[in-house]
Amino acid sequence: MKLCDLHTHSVFSDGTYTPRELLLSAKEMGLSAIALCDHNTVDGLPDFLSAARETGVEAIAGAEFSVDYHGTELHLLGLFIPEQHFSQATQLMETVIQRKMQSNLDLIHALNAAGYAIDYDTIKNATPNHKFNRAHIAAELTKKGYTATIKDAFKRLLSPSAGYYQEPERLSVWEMLDFLTEIGAVPVLAHPFLNLSEAQLTAFLPLAKARGLVGMECYYSTYDRETTEKSLYLSDRFGLKYSGGSDFHGSNKPDIELGIGKGNLQIPYVWAAELKPAR
Repeated sequence: MKLCDLHTHSVFSDGTYTPRELLLSAKEMGLSAIALCDHNTVDGLPDFLSAARETGVEAIAGAEFSVDYHGTELHLLGLFIPEQHFSQATQLMETVIQRKMQSNLDLIHALNAAGYAIDYDTIKNATPNHKFNRAHIAAELTKKGYTATIKDAFKRLLSPSAGYYQEPERLSVWEMLDFLTEIGAVPVLAHPFLNLSEAQLTAFLPLAKARGLVGMECYYSTYDRETTEKSLYLSDRFGLKYSGGSDFHGSNKPDIELGIGKGNLQIPYVWAAELKPAR
């Protein structure tokens, strides 16, 4: 059976692999296709599409967008983003990214005041496009010995409840669905049960389907069998296509491997083929 991975990250957001390294790893694992879905940016997609020509692995241009739904953060994957619309996506996200970078600056200042000696410019300059998020801050805290792991950093210092981090204002889920539909991309709800309960999803999904939602991530690295079955059931109930992804970040999530997650994933390539829009 041909397999794929429809949710991965590179150094252009909070992953540790370059787009080319992702594709070479996918080839080694025998994957037929992978989607690059960096957070709120398409900056890595030109390199990704270029590198695909030498690997023979199908490169699916995507991004993972953080959006707001009644005060709850949701993540929408935009898959199969047309190359001619990369600049539009960048323009749309510019204000969001500026808000995010200000949030990062405020977070680092708050941590500095509490005695955690980490530097904004050092973290920023370590990324190819000078854009970073809390995972990079968590990595720096861990590198300096303030936290045991990245997960520990989020738990003790970087969650909103810790008091240092203030969430930035986000675009609404409806704005992002409208945009992705307008440019001919395929909107997919990422890891739905990490953000919403079954009852909340039952209320949200028909509204989102009416606004252009095409698919839902049913196979995901941290899902148990029951959650996977609920995801498949809700996709069927509301007429959504199946998607699946590891959410691979390289060494920033060392327990998750490309293509197979925690060893529990086998994502059929046919899912990618069924999501692919007619051009």
